[in-house]
Amino acid sequence: MSRPLSLSSRAEALHPSLTLEINARAKALQQEGRDICSLSAGEPDFDTPDFIVEASIEALRNGITRYGPAAGDPHLRELIAAKISNSNGIPTTAAQVLVTNGGKQAIYNLFQVLLNPGDEVLIPAPYWLSYPEMARLAGARPVAVPSSADDGFRLDLNALEAAISPASRVLVINSPSNPTGRVLSREELLSIAELVRRHPRLVVMSDEIYEYLLDDDVTHFSFASLAPDLQDRCFMVNGFAKGWAMTGWRLGYLSGDQSVIKAASALQSQSTSNVCSFAQQGAVAALSAPMDCVETMAESYNRRRAFLVTGLEKLSGITLVPPQGAFYAFPQLPEACGDSMSFCHRALEEVGLAIVPGAAFGDDRCVRVSCAVSRETITDGLARLARLLAVN
Repeated sequence: MSRPLSLSSRAEALHPSLTLEINARAKALQQEGRDICSLSAGEPDFDTPDFIVEASIEALRNGITRYGPAAGDPHLRELIAAKISNSNGIPTTAAQVLVTNGGKQAIYNLFQVLLNPGDEVLIPAPYWLSYPEMARLAGARPVAVPSSADDGFRLDLNALEAAISPASRVLVINSPSNPTGRVLSREELLSIAELVRRHPRLVVMSDEIYEYLLDDDVTHFSFASLAPDLQDRCFMVNGFAKGWAMTGWRLGYLSGDQSVIKAASALQSQSTSNVCSFAQQGAVAALSAPMDCVETMAESYNRRRAFLVTGLEKLSGITLVPPQGAFYAFPQLPEACGDSMSFCHRALEEVGLAIVPGAAFGDDRCVRVSCAVSRETITDGLARLARLLAVN
């Protein structure tokens, strides 16, 4: 019998996805005939708008099926640059834009071209679960800066500054946040900018993928728009997945300093090459049309988010920071519930409820609950959660 092949240190350092583990178990139980209610969705439950689909179909008919520039379709890059300049308030040229296979590749490429072994990436917690893993893949060390539901998940700037070391290279900010739904205010972003000015080696990566999914009384501010003097040290990650319900299209983008974008484009040319040519024509259509479809979907999430929050706030022992954006809530469980992974396994096995453990996002006392499902599914899920909490 042959010996198993050894894995690289990079592969061995990767942590398995807790969300995939929960989802795989939920699907297995469904196949066994169990009644499963899932509040674990991390994507819109809308279909991609028809005019976007039609644009890509037309592109196929017109033979747009060949290789394209590794950095993206030139017209799409121009449209993205115009969108960032006009909507986000950050003067941007097409040469400062890289079209990527989803927002994930934008982050991965940026980390790969900026980070060296021994560098540190500062990641406010709770965080999207892939940030630390992609930092490790680049040879860097993720440094979590915790916050808690008890304090409204507010970023403690003193704690952040204390975490900065000579090895600190990238600061990650994510607003609106996955998993908390929290939106950084203008004042908070200005304070972060002051901190970044004191540390000239620090670069900011601002993940703004949920920028259009906001409560009616909340405003999204792009970090670089509030700190134009720091623009050469600021990089935006964004895409079409959440706002236009295009998750499976794998269309994201990275914007920032032209020399870094050029390096990231070279990396992409030697890995995946260009994003799907005809899919990019769908993104062209999305940016060329009025925002009515995005606004309609955002309004629906607002109603469902409010409904979810009302239901969670009625549950005994739950500590909830009401989300202001995205389509998640991140309630803190009563201490008697134990760790989040055990609780989520119990939820699935005992009441057929699929939710995501907060341990995946850097807070083991919380769970992530999605409202990107029907109102009926939210009602069912809340009832199952209430039954489980009642036995603790």
